[in-house]
Amino acid sequence: TAERETMEIERKFLLDGFPEGLPLLDECVLEQGYLCTDPVVRIRSKEKNGSTTYRLCFKGEGRLVRQETEMDLTAEQFSELSNLLRAPMVRKDFRVYALPDGERLECSLVDGAFFYAEVEFPTVEAALAFTPPAFLGREVTEEAGFSMSEYWKTRRFPGHD
Repeated sequence: TAERETMEIERKFLLDGFPEGLPLLDECVLEQGYLCTDPVVRIRSKEKNGSTTYRLCFKGEGRLVRQETEMDLTAEQFSELSNLLRAPMVRKDFRVYALPDGERLECSLVDGAFFYAEVEFPTVEAALAFTPPAFLGREVTEEAGFSMSEYWKTRRFPGHD
């Protein structure tokens, strides 16, 4: 089983739509559900080009920076774990774009209802030095309630009904 442990450093934004004029690097459909939201224990399927992969993810506390450990799941393991979910999975139409300075912009249309974006960084310094392009709109990195696990529990983001 492939396993990855890292510190996740990312800034989060609300968007009006998928950005235009940026190079598209990747596109897929994600479905994710939460076995636990404190700490975060998430399962996710990724469907791309007719093939589906499955991951289990653990996330520590924090907003800008937090520990993240991921590992592969089989389809059977994913199915068994999804039976433990207390709410329907979140669907994300997911696209990754290249930003002009080399960052990757990960954009999602979440449950067909709103757009959410994340930019991941190698260091806290790089995250803090990042100047978001104007189209990124409202930054919600440090705002309580703007994680996908919070959305999964409530099916709404505060101030974004």
